[in-house]
Amino acid sequence: MPEKSVREMNERERKHFSLAARVFHSALMSSAVLGLVALAIGLGLYTNALVGQYIGEAFGLSRSTAAVVEQVIDTQGLAGGVMEIYRSLSAEERAQPRSDDYRAHFAAVTEQEDYWVLRAILKEFNSSSDVNDIYFAVYDEETGAIVYVTDPDERPGHVCEPGDWEEVDAEEIEHFLNWDGEGQLYYIGKRDNYAWLCTAGVPLFRGEGETPCFILADISLKEVAGGMRSFVIQYAIATSLVTLIVAYFLTQHMKKALVAPINAIADAAQRYVRDTRAGERTEDHFSMLNIRTGDEVENLGLVMADMERDLVEHEENLTRITAEKERIGTELSLATRIQADMLPNIFPAFPDREEFDIYASMHPAKEVGGDFYDFFLIDDDHLCMVMADVSGKGVPAALFMMASKIMLANSAMMGKSPAEILRSTNDAICANKHEEMFVTVWLGILEISTGRLRAANAGHEYPVLKQPDGVFELVKDQHGFVIGGMDGVRYQDYELQLRPGAKLFVYTDGVPEATDAKSEMFGIKRMLATLNADPDAAPENILKNIEAAVNGFESESEQFDDLTMLCMEYRGGHAAAGAEEHPESPDRERE
Repeated sequence: MPEKSVREMNERERKHFSLAARVFHSALMSSAVLGLVALAIGLGLYTNALVGQYIGEAFGLSRSTAAVVEQVIDTQGLAGGVMEIYRSLSAEERAQPRSDDYRAHFAAVTEQEDYWVLRAILKEFNSSSDVNDIYFAVYDEETGAIVYVTDPDERPGHVCEPGDWEEVDAEEIEHFLNWDGEGQLYYIGKRDNYAWLCTAGVPLFRGEGETPCFILADISLKEVAGGMRSFVIQYAIATSLVTLIVAYFLTQHMKKALVAPINAIADAAQRYVRDTRAGERTEDHFSMLNIRTGDEVENLGLVMADMERDLVEHEENLTRITAEKERIGTELSLATRIQADMLPNIFPAFPDREEFDIYASMHPAKEVGGDFYDFFLIDDDHLCMVMADVSGKGVPAALFMMASKIMLANSAMMGKSPAEILRSTNDAICANKHEEMFVTVWLGILEISTGRLRAANAGHEYPVLKQPDGVFELVKDQHGFVIGGMDGVRYQDYELQLRPGAKLFVYTDGVPEATDAKSEMFGIKRMLATLNADPDAAPENILKNIEAAVNGFESESEQFDDLTMLCMEYRGGHAAAGAEEHPESPDRERE
């Protein structure tokens, strides 16, 4: 595999690693492998045929010779005489079969007329054939040797006189002596003096007591190897030429059917990228290719053309959607600013009032939220505080929140009690509501001069109160039904007496229900612990401590709900000295 990418290669490297080059190499290699396989098969068949031809010639020659010899020669007498002398010799005398002393024992055989007639016949048959040698011999099973009777071979080193013998494989002896007369009689083996030989022959004995003698013909397998060598050279040259021709035409076909169409698709893709970057949107880069290969390459071209049309359409839709999202984003940003401007967001809110300090914050989970807070002076001695949570999130919740806020403020400015404010707001919302939305509200009115706080709760979270000599504790007030949930609901007022230094903390469920990555909620206990970690802090710092604790708890988790809080510190009014005359209402339970 190349280490460089295609774009980093020069022209020569691209040609070397191109698909066309790979196709040629693959075709060449495939053809070469096919040629080698064919060569192996052809060589095997040729070798088998050639060896069969030599065996057939040797066996046929032996059989023809035997037919002639049996008519003119007493083969049994000649072979029996040689074997009688051979068996009469001791092992020490037979140890040097080609020595002069050894051959002297068989001198009488060479004086017989049958020996010379047989030698002449064998020589004549040998000269008219392609075998290496044809001779008359006896297989002696007892000594494991072949004993020559007559051999006309006069080549130096190959001359065998009567009585000369050679050691042969026991398998060869058994094969010839036990032949059943079916098929061709031959044996392929290795002789010490002649290397690999194929010996074929026919027996010249007919019954019991007769000497097992044979007319044998030898073929050296060197002749077979020479024929194979010539065949391999010729076949290799022919195969190489055929391989190159096949590889060339296969490569040309693959270039036309595969490489050229793929290159055309790649060029079209480059033009598409270039035109897209230039802002030119057309749909004819792939459709104009007109590939007609009738296979997967043509299908690829059609798929690319369809993809181009879909991409152009998708880009147009994406541009339109992006513009729409930008417009919506701009409108949401504007809605966020409008929502923030509707809530009191300038602190200190009442810089000329020393009787109390108040601070509030809201962090929506989306661009705009459904939580809201509010505080305002009904008159010089009454401060109204609101903490509310609209069901749902986003723009619908924000619109519902704005309507609810306005209704609550209008009712409060009419001098009604907290319960009456909640009731009138609920009736107004239920009379005009078309969506299944509701809002939980805690509303309290502080009489600044005395510290008396009248409040009502419409399904909202419990407020938290800290008296100057105590800690932050929940005030488990009586909950009414949510606003907007059902028409005709009545709510109940309750009172709390705040002494100078008391602090009131109200919030939405985004604080206790903040969730970490393990789906564990922040909870009331953590909220109270955070409040009591620095209970003497100013209202602004108290809210910042809660916010930091919630953010640290959520860590990498996404903010799930709006986070809205309000804290008011009561410092005492003009009648602070008489505040002890108004004890805390006994019907409110704190913890």
